[in-house]
Amino acid sequence: MSDAINTATPAPLPRQVADTYVDALVELDPLTGTYLGVPECHGRLPDFSPAGQEATAVLNRTTLEELTAAEARPGAESDEERRCARLLRERLTAELAVHEAGEGLRAVSNLNSPLHAVRGIFTVMPSETEEDWEAVAARMRAMPVALDGYRASLAEGLARKLYAGPRQVATVLEQLAQWLGEKDAEDDRGWFAEFAGGCPDGLRSELGEAAAEATRAVAELRDWLRDVYAPGVAGTPETVGRERYARWARYWNGADLDLEESYRYGWQEFHRLLAEMRTEAEKILPGARTPWEALRHLDTHGEAVEGVDEVREWLQALMDEAIAELDGTHFELAEPVRRVEARIAPPGSAAAPYYTQPSLDFSRPGRTWLPTMGETRFPVYDLVTTWYHEGVPGHHLQLAQWTYVADKLSRYQTTVGMVSANAEGWALYAERLMDELGFLTTPERRLGYLDAQMMRSTRVIVDIGMHLELEIPADSPFHPGERWTPELAQEFFGMHSGRPADFVESELVRYLGMPGQAIGYKLGERAWLEGRAAAQRAHGAAFDAKSWHMAALSQGSLGLDDLVAELSAL
Repeated sequence: MSDAINTATPAPLPRQVADTYVDALVELDPLTGTYLGVPECHGRLPDFSPAGQEATAVLNRTTLEELTAAEARPGAESDEERRCARLLRERLTAELAVHEAGEGLRAVSNLNSPLHAVRGIFTVMPSETEEDWEAVAARMRAMPVALDGYRASLAEGLARKLYAGPRQVATVLEQLAQWLGEKDAEDDRGWFAEFAGGCPDGLRSELGEAAAEATRAVAELRDWLRDVYAPGVAGTPETVGRERYARWARYWNGADLDLEESYRYGWQEFHRLLAEMRTEAEKILPGARTPWEALRHLDTHGEAVEGVDEVREWLQALMDEAIAELDGTHFELAEPVRRVEARIAPPGSAAAPYYTQPSLDFSRPGRTWLPTMGETRFPVYDLVTTWYHEGVPGHHLQLAQWTYVADKLSRYQTTVGMVSANAEGWALYAERLMDELGFLTTPERRLGYLDAQMMRSTRVIVDIGMHLELEIPADSPFHPGERWTPELAQEFFGMHSGRPADFVESELVRYLGMPGQAIGYKLGERAWLEGRAAAQRAHGAAFDAKSWHMAALSQGSLGLDDLVAELSAL
């Protein structure tokens, strides 16, 4: 009698558990599915209600149990499995901590909320075929139910006294007025109707009706936020305090940070950068009282691009040039990674530029987005370093490379497991790298780079300082000995930034609504620099920057707790 054939499926290892998690998450969150390029998701929206949030939490808890079992199996000790397991456990634990504290019941923000996720998804959806546009219509028709679920979560937060900050609410109300076309005298159709206007002629009626449904849903939510929610949260403190801040810092940075040490580091960088900025400013405007006086001079007398279409083309050329110069010398780029598009952000976006990564099959390329904020003249000193950050060699090279090596890692590590401080730290490192390589060829471009670095240092200072109400040190040129408030933070940021007042205000609202996220740029950059320095010491004269960069970019996501150790070992 022959032995029975064993057809049992092998027990999963951590990378399989992680990718099974991605499949399950996509079912609950079709927005994630669209970003990953899953066509079946394009016509649906998530359940933003308390029940929908709890369903994701149940998935996270179940996955952690499966991960514990997977880590005990033979083969789980390999570097690939170990790194994935550590990331998955850290991310899901951090997400559960945020959920269990009820943060999803007060998710009102000028940048990071279900509202912004819903509108933003339309800008990355395919729009080449009638089938694509039918999915757009289906998703627009799904908005009333999705936004009702979001409102139910905020109402639950009100009932449980879990309040969003009043500034977040006021800012979102202003954004919604713009989305609804109430701030545009020339075109009052609203954002969704304008977006739907790009559809094929045969679908105009269907898309018009769907856009009207979406617009009504946004208007109804706006009215509820104005009439019910805003009065309900009036008087709520804008800052979050140490306990909430530490929880969010872990979420955004993948590390339990020493917040006081991080605050001191922010000040150290502030003083270092201020000295460098003064040197460059003297070359541009001799006798300038501050570096920002020199930057204001550049706003009107420096190199600039005129016109919205023209600036998009200029940014595309800048990224194309960077790819041509860096590929083969400091990086080794696969063909799909070499493609990146410059786009203009839709009206009503936050003031900061941003990047969206490619779909897993690269059918949607990586894209950079410039909010014009109504401007038509764009000084180059700021654009150059920002597009090295957002595009090449910044976010695009890292996130597109993750996508390219997804089959060697796991989809989780290269997509939904992204740690913000890892990605933002790389992008800030990329700006510094371009300075090291000599790409900032004029004093004004280098001053713009230093101003961007200074902004990231002041973020560490004011974000930690105001949320924890820390004391301003005695050697500060600004209100020494006082304790931080949002008002002082906005004044300090404005004094030490070349950005216009509306940008500064938008940034402050962002820091109040996303505590712990903005510090990841500078702290993440420090981690990348420390990892590179350790690898250089280990290899000595044999250190190969190109090989190190590609190995570093092919690791997938890591929290800051793990990043330095892994980079040092490459």
